[in-house]
Amino acid sequence: MTGQLTGLLGGSFNPAHGGHRRISLFAKEALGLDEVWWLVSPGNPLKPAKGMASLTVRYRSALALSRNAPIRVTAIERELGTRYSVDTLRALKRRYPKRRFIWLMGADNLSQFHRWKNWRQIAREMPIAVIARPGYDADALASPAMAWLRRYRLAASSLRNRGEWSAPALIELRFDPDPRSATKVRKTDPHWADRYAGPAPRDEVTHSLVHEMARGRDA
Repeated sequence: MTGQLTGLLGGSFNPAHGGHRRISLFAKEALGLDEVWWLVSPGNPLKPAKGMASLTVRYRSALALSRNAPIRVTAIERELGTRYSVDTLRALKRRYPKRRFIWLMGADNLSQFHRWKNWRQIAREMPIAVIARPGYDADALASPAMAWLRRYRLAASSLRNRGEWSAPALIELRFDPDPRSATKVRKTDPHWADRYAGPAPRDEVTHSLVHEMARGRDA
């Protein structure tokens, strides 16, 4: 099975920060990815709307942090019209049939993965690589999702053999913890969004202008 191997890192990116870049580059190296796409969510209902910057501001922050890296920033969910991650991943596979995707997830997301709609089906759509996050590992290991996924554990090296692509598959990636977080950025710099004000940027995957929309992807 051939095709570009693309990691998908979804999130609010409110704002994007150096930790996003670091884990993306680490995952690319560990998994032999060709590139990583940052899926900037128009809105995540599992996170409070208060304090959430506009899509264009968050997107522009992601563009700034991904500069000169094998990372492409996209708000493609606006165009796909999907509300749930499971539908987004299916739509991406249909739209880009020659690519092979792997879902990149922090341990903080794994700890609540069982709350996502059709989470087992998400795991069946593509392999999942879980990246350690300080303070979340214990909850992730004890989560209902981990209880189901641990039977599908694979070594990162297994993904390099693209003739043996299968899902469900769980790859656990561990590296020096990175304490940076969007929450800390907002606390230390409450006016961070002002730096990213400007006209609607252009999507690096679809090449369309990124405008606001009423509602984004549910988990």
